[in-house]
Amino acid sequence: MKVLELAPQVYVSGQVFEEDLKLAAKQNVRSIVNNRPDNETVGQPRSADLAKVAEELGMTFVHFPLESRRISPETATAFAELCAGLERPLLIFSASGVRSTKIWEMSE
Repeated sequence: MKVLELAPQVYVSGQVFEEDLKLAAKQNVRSIVNNRPDNETVGQPRSADLAKVAEELGMTFVHFPLESRRISPETATAFAELCAGLERPLLIFSASGVRSTKIWEMSE
């Protein structure tokens, strides 16, 4: 899993899997935000399954799905409000990380 830092204690990556969540927990990540809609691609883990694993590992998991081509200012505001209430370190992910990076930048 390739991870980039967007801001202090805020990170972005592409799709995460159960093993990635275990690694994130070992790195003391406290919150995860999934920006992928379920069933976007074949083989993609379901958000509910990832949420269960994350919660078992002591992390907060939020599913905030985004369409890859449309992020409105209102959606960015809602995302900013969501992230403001999450414990850090925070890991945000989408298919490649681009969508998550875009909404983070719009929300700043």
